Amino acid sequence: MRGTKFQLQVWNYLKKIPRGSVKTYKQVAIAINKPKSARAVANACAKNPYAPNIPCHRVIRSDGGLGGYSGRGGVDQKLKLLRSEKVDI
Repeated sequence: MRGTKFQLQVWNYLKKIPRGSVKTYKQVAIAINKPKSARAVANACAKNPYAPNIPCHRVIRSDGGLGGYSGRGGVDQKLKLLRSEKVDI
């Protein structure tokens, strides 16, 4: 994988989110010991060139909104991926 040190840290964490589960950008930030970096986590997800293999689609906003999706098909595809994993969105 190629990316910044921070992006790699985020992307490696995303690989640990189980199929059928979601985390918020803030939860990811806390999990990587950068609790004030939720916005930076969202930016790292937006720059993920490895979607859906690195499952940034499993990261949503704290208010329950989907947020964005960097993979082909954008947010519509994110929703399809989450539904295919039986996530209640």
